[in-house]
Amino acid sequence: MTARRRPDGQNGAVPGTRRRARRSSATRLFLSGLAVAALIAGCTSAGGGPAGGGVSTAGAGAAAGAPSSPATSAGSAHGDHAAATTVAIAPLRPGERWITLPMPGGAYRPQAESGGTDDYRCILLDPKIASDAFLSGVVLEPGNPNLVHHAILYRVDPEQVAAAKAKDAGDPRLGWSCFGGPGLPGNSADLGGLNSAPWVAAWATSGGEQRFAAGTGQRTRAGTQVILQMHYNLLNGDGADSTTVKLRVAPAGARLQPLQTLLLPAPVELPCPAGQSGPLCDRTASVVDVMRRFGQDSGRVVAGLQLLCDGSFSNPRAGSTQSCGRPVGETMQLRAVAGHMHLLGRSIQIDLQRQDGTSRRLLDIKTWNFDDQRATVLSEPITVHAGDRLRVTCTHDASLRRKLPALAKLPPRYVVWGEGSSDEMCLGIVSYTQP
Repeated sequence: MTARRRPDGQNGAVPGTRRRARRSSATRLFLSGLAVAALIAGCTSAGGGPAGGGVSTAGAGAAAGAPSSPATSAGSAHGDHAAATTVAIAPLRPGERWITLPMPGGAYRPQAESGGTDDYRCILLDPKIASDAFLSGVVLEPGNPNLVHHAILYRVDPEQVAAAKAKDAGDPRLGWSCFGGPGLPGNSADLGGLNSAPWVAAWATSGGEQRFAAGTGQRTRAGTQVILQMHYNLLNGDGADSTTVKLRVAPAGARLQPLQTLLLPAPVELPCPAGQSGPLCDRTASVVDVMRRFGQDSGRVVAGLQLLCDGSFSNPRAGSTQSCGRPVGETMQLRAVAGHMHLLGRSIQIDLQRQDGTSRRLLDIKTWNFDDQRATVLSEPITVHAGDRLRVTCTHDASLRRKLPALAKLPPRYVVWGEGSSDEMCLGIVSYTQP
């Protein structure tokens, strides 16, 4: 690929690097830590927002045979119920076994909110993993393809299981409502939390197997459970769904390299389009509204992202395109990449910027499709070194608010990072192994 000079843009703080590279300001560290805690915990399903809550995120695994680096997509945007290629299920390798997880109770009957056509549901599944193991692939078998729009699988670490069970028990129906992620407490409240994420896999309509990069797997502790987030679209009718998940599991002693995940967040500062006005077009009022719906930490996330990306508290740079770079703290091998935005997303890129000034595009989704957030396995591992930089760039389109049924009836607003479907995110997700 032709070498390019680094583009100008916002530069990120250095989560997870050596202490001498961290910010010296105690205030910045504190607020950034709070932001990271909310980023990790994020994706809550609080119903205080006008269109529900939560965030959907891409899986850490991806379909085999995905495009080589740079990963490119130009698919249809925002919920076209388009057919996707089903990835064939590979035979079990020596030492592997399947754990089959049927829908609890046999089936679930989706129910859309009043006046809507979509049901986002988080369903807790217990694989009964009695000893540490590796997860090396996941299969989704849609029970009712006419209803299943997309699905995402999240890991629930043993210390989070009680919180997941509490959310499950708090809803009279199976599981609980969630626009995206499950809304569980995060595992870390410091900057190192950007090096961990709970995503396992994601599927578009047709399901199939999501296999991780060859020779790799996600370490899974005894007692780990999973949450299946289903997006049901009822435009094609109603009925029951009996979707099944199958986990490809290898013993802890398998010769697999452990997959790890790091996050690349960037701010969202999207003003109301020209010709639109209203109380929430004021940025301060919009941030206060996000805090009202999702709690004080939501405001700290908005502020923390300015710190992480060398922005400004008092005068943040507004615009449809936002970018943030993050220095790499140690040598690693990149294995897969994915992106995450909400309904106003137009495009997202992830770039590797070398210390010598050259750049390589790792992900290039030219037309964002919220309903297809599968990660892309790189055709071969890409080695990066301490001092290199990973940059995420997102473009959002505020005019889509008047075009999308889910947002068209909502008042105009200045859009910032938030967990609701009426808010936005800009997030790159990178899976890697240690050399």
